[in-house]
Amino acid sequence: MIKIALTKGRIEKNIEELLGELGYDTNPMVNKDRKLLIELGNELQIVFVKSIDVVNLVKLGFVDLGIVGSDIIFENPSEKYSQLIDFETGKCFFALCGYQTYSEIPDDRVKRIATKYPNIARAYFEKKKQEIEVIKLQGSVEIAPIIGISDAIVDIVETGDTLRANGLSVIEPIASVSTRLIGNNERIQEKEHEIASFVEKINNYKNRVACVSNSKNNR
Repeated sequence: MIKIALTKGRIEKNIEELLGELGYDTNPMVNKDRKLLIELGNELQIVFVKSIDVVNLVKLGFVDLGIVGSDIIFENPSEKYSQLIDFETGKCFFALCGYQTYSEIPDDRVKRIATKYPNIARAYFEKKKQEIEVIKLQGSVEIAPIIGISDAIVDIVETGDTLRANGLSVIEPIASVSTRLIGNNERIQEKEHEIASFVEKINNYKNRVACVSNSKNNR
């Protein structure tokens, strides 16, 4: 049996639909109520946790696979797990955001950047060879430049509505974000056949959907 840690919420719903398309009986997912662990037949055991716990459970080897947004993966890199599939759902992107006057700040000044993702922010500015002071916030980071806490923010952008409502805009995109399947490297070797078969099922389904979509677009 393959053990999978799954992010609760929107990702959970998308994966529930996908597993149904793959032929799994998803009734235990649909009717799980408050259960945090369910089994789909004798093939899959699914643990429902918060996104950061998906990465931690996979990294520590308590589960074989995890399904989580790549924002969490980028912020918590590890050599103990590998990315196996990009589901290409839940798409959004990381961006440097702020007021248009941000461009007037001299490059040699240490910039104050507010973010929930300090590792991603530091990596981005290291590539640009710019020194920053990271201000970690957990709530709506858009408030930081508004009240003068920071010069700009690094955050996930979906619609951009909150930015526009507060007079902010995307200064520069950093990286795309989507839902990914990750696997513990040791577990991938130990359950090579089962995991490879599961991954193949998903890839075959994705290819079929892509072919149907291309066929419709070419009509």
